[in-house]
Amino acid sequence: MANKRTLKRCINLVCEELFTDCIAASLYGAQASKNDADALLYTIVKTQRNYISRVSHVEPGMSAKAYFRDLRDKFTAEAADIADHICSL
Repeated sequence: MANKRTLKRCINLVCEELFTDCIAASLYGAQASKNDADALLYTIVKTQRNYISRVSHVEPGMSAKAYFRDLRDKFTAEAADIADHICSL
């Protein structure tokens, strides 16, 4: 990680791609999947807000390197989970 700005930009880009994919899946899916897509869109926005706000404030008691490594790993896992949900729409 070069700096906080780069990490925030990467989080925003991934969330934008997930949001776009979810909208495309909802447009071409069945009516029942549109309700699931709405809930998934809310989850994507909530995830983006959560991780962007966590970048600015390092958890007390953790080294910065360990904190950001853990943050990236958790975000990657959550983004992969959301992508799996989008594929199942």
